[in-house]
Amino acid sequence: MPQLNPNPWFSIMLMTWLTFSLIIQPKLLHFTSPNPPSNMTPPTTKTASWSWPWT
Repeated sequence: MPQLNPNPWFSIMLMTWLTFSLIIQPKLLHFTSPNPPSNMTPPTTKTASWSWPWT
């Protein structure tokens, strides 16, 4: 069965992961997000209770 022969596929997988880890990943991690997270807490709004007309 040719699927069990790891000779060509292991080297392809190894080269692919090395390329991704050493070249592509640092370039992708260098980008900054357009909306960085902020430390501000959202303002809390106080809602008035509902006055039911039948009570």
